[in-house]
Parts: sequence; structure tokens; C-alpha cells
Amino acid sequence: MKVVILCGGKGFRMKEVTDDVPKPLAEIGRKPMLWHIMKTYKHYGFDDFILLLGYKGEKIKEYFMDYEWKNHSFVLNQNCSSEILESTDKWKITFLDTGQNTMTGSRLKRAQYYIGKETFMLTYADGLANIDVNALLAFHKEKGKIATVTGIKKVNQYGVLSVKDDIAISFEEKPEANDIINGGFFVLNKEIFNYLGDNDKCIFEKEPMVNLARDQQLAVYKHKGFWTAMDTFKDLSDVNSLWNENKALWKVW
Repeated sequence: MKVVILCGGKGFRMKEVTDDVPKPLAEIGRKPMLWHIMKTYKHYGFDDFILLLGYKGEKIKEYFMDYEWKNHSFVLNQNCSSEILESTDKWKITFLDTGQNTMTGSRLKRAQYYIGKETFMLTYADGLANIDVNALLAFHKEKGKIATVTGIKKVNQYGVLSVKDDIAISFEEKPEANDIINGGFFVLNKEIFNYLGDNDKCIFEKEPMVNLARDQQLAVYKHKGFWTAMDTFKDLSDVNSLWNENKALWKVW
């Protein structure tokens, strides 16, 4: 089963990093966040990836083209051939240029030929979770819908005051709301392409998902474990702190 990862955004809110490299290559513990996500899928047996590239996509290509010799010991023979000694990251990667300014739904539409007619997985290159991918897939099959999205219980980042007559009657620090947010980690059937437009402007998270919900074709797998999205440089710093403190809860491998 193929795993499709959206890697094309410009990451404007992480300019401290993305002026030099694309956001998926921002490092956590000296490895790109994209690597961490791929390792999660690999842990559950999914190692056939399609990377939907855009902004500085050549940097992502370069990283993986150089990955084996830069990250493993190797023998260089006299005829200049080389032999990697202890590589464990055996994965197949399709690098697909989908345009600099293409929206998420349109990027996915451009990958239709390479994905084929089988069920596939889709996620973003900036979200980490200790999600059980096999359980997600089993849930998708059980529900029998076109699409399954991983739902995350939203936590307010601020304390919430209840006020009556200008007097606080209660205070709750970072309460959970009733809202479920899009946590990525999708499973999609081939019929998803019927919901995607052919131009560059189709945003997967807007009309396609709205129409899927309208048609009752969007199942929600509720993930109650660790999940985080890295939208800003502070988010990236916080995740690196977790890694350095051996609290990287997304590290299932």
C-alpha cells in the first residue's frame, strides 16, 4: 500500500528554517521531520512512499539521494563502487513535482496515475503522532467509506474563564473542547479523486472534505495518544526539547 505525503508547502510561519530548506526537512534530533513520519509508517510495514513536492523540492530529492552514504558506514571499492554495511531503511520513494503554488487537493490529483486504483494513505509532512497505522487501516475497512481522517480532540492553548456579572466564577487551564480537528493520517479509496478538481486551486481540506462529509463518506478515527503539528519555529523547538529529554512519544520504532 502506498503512503502519500504532502511536502510542497512554503512554511511561511517557520521562516527561520524554510528560507534555506523546505519545511519537511526541518530537523528533529538531527533528522528531518519527514524522516520521523516515514519511520512511523515503516514501523507498521508501509514502505512505498510518494512525496508530493513543491517549494524547494530538489532539497528533498538531494537528501534521500545522499541518504545511504551519509547515514551509514560503507566500503568504497577500488572501482569506485560502494557497499553499504548496515542500512535498515529500505524504502521505495517516488518524488513527484506537483508545482510551486499548487494547493493540497490539486497536488493529490496530480498523483492519481502514480497511486493507481488501490486504497492508499495520505498525511502531511509536519504532523507527528504515535498512531497505530494498522489499527487506522482496520478502522477504515470496517467503516467502508471513501475516506478516513484521524480526528484529534482539540485542547485550548489558553486558560478559560467563566464570567458572571464581571466576576470570574471558574477558571480551567487548557480545557479540552468538544471539537475534533483534522490530524492528518488519512486512508483513502480511489473514489477520492472524484472529489478533486483539475486546476491548481483545489484545497483538499475545503470543498473535497466538506462534500465527503455531506455524502457521509468521511469516517473519523479518533486518536487519543500523542499528536502534534509543527506550524511554527516554536513548535519545532518544543518537539526538539521532547526528543532531547527522551520524551519523543511519537517514536514507535
